[in-house]
Amino acid sequence: MALHDFERYPLLFGPSPIHPLDRLSEHLGGARIWAKREDVNSGLAFGGNKTRKLEYIVPDVRAQGADTLVSIGGYQSNHTRQVAALAAHLGLKAVLVQEKWVDWPDSVNDRVGNIMLSRIMGAEVRLDPSGFGIGFKDSWTQAMDDVRERGGRPYGIPAGASDHRLGGLGFANWAHEVAQQEQELGVFFDTIIVCSVTGSTHAGMIAGFAGQDRPRRVIGIDASAKIEETRAQVARIARNTAELIGLGRELADEEITVLEGWAGDYYGIPVQSTLDAIRLTGSQEGVILDPVYEGKSMAGLIDLVTQGEISKSSNVLYAHLGGQPALNAYSALFTH
Repeated sequence: MALHDFERYPLLFGPSPIHPLDRLSEHLGGARIWAKREDVNSGLAFGGNKTRKLEYIVPDVRAQGADTLVSIGGYQSNHTRQVAALAAHLGLKAVLVQEKWVDWPDSVNDRVGNIMLSRIMGAEVRLDPSGFGIGFKDSWTQAMDDVRERGGRPYGIPAGASDHRLGGLGFANWAHEVAQQEQELGVFFDTIIVCSVTGSTHAGMIAGFAGQDRPRRVIGIDASAKIEETRAQVARIARNTAELIGLGRELADEEITVLEGWAGDYYGIPVQSTLDAIRLTGSQEGVILDPVYEGKSMAGLIDLVTQGEISKSSNVLYAHLGGQPALNAYSALFTH
């Protein structure tokens, strides 16, 4: 099968916009930086990268006759917020397991931002003390069992919609979207920068771009602080997705790049480079990043450009995945 053979339920406004970050580019004195904005891609609860993935999962939800979406993430999960929005949009129920993925002292961490939006949209939110991990969790399995026991028909969506057979399709399609927008803009993006945690955003891009005949680097910036797990998951999902969409060849190891150095010691805990990247992008461009994902991938981009790892002649496309609602849970960091 090819990518266009898979059914897709439209949840986006259309192609997410691309625009240049000229003041930031000038400030850094290197490559020209552009942003592709998954944070403004949909009218459903501020959108984000997971909404794009869910477009390919909806037909399977409907085919299985499910009445309840069951998913999992941290207290400030962007993904569970987007699952709650999808459930509301489709007239389904949502059960969200929200684990304590981040040991963050903010007293309203479980009451503001993403988790508040999920409650507003009618989701059943279950707080769980378990820590961060990108694998399958017992609490998620238990939630599905509970739905069945009360007569419901659950559909399980793993963390980040990543470790799902169809999880990489949304960003394989993103790669095709980029190629179309390049023609319209008259530019070629030789370097893509994206945040990597649960893996299918980066992995889908790798699979999608692998079918194109122009050489580009798709660089994942790790924000999991569990680099080997993330590298392994990105590679596995990329290869599965490439096979699913009929790439017709094996992905080479050099096509799968996840870099460490900006995650800090723990998922969800910003470090100084994260905060510097958020303030710089905000003050130069009026573009808002978050402290869990985008702040860390932008910190990586800044260093790669200023250190010359990305050449001055490059056009760099920064994938803004849309985690800003989580900023509310980090208010103590921005008091001046």
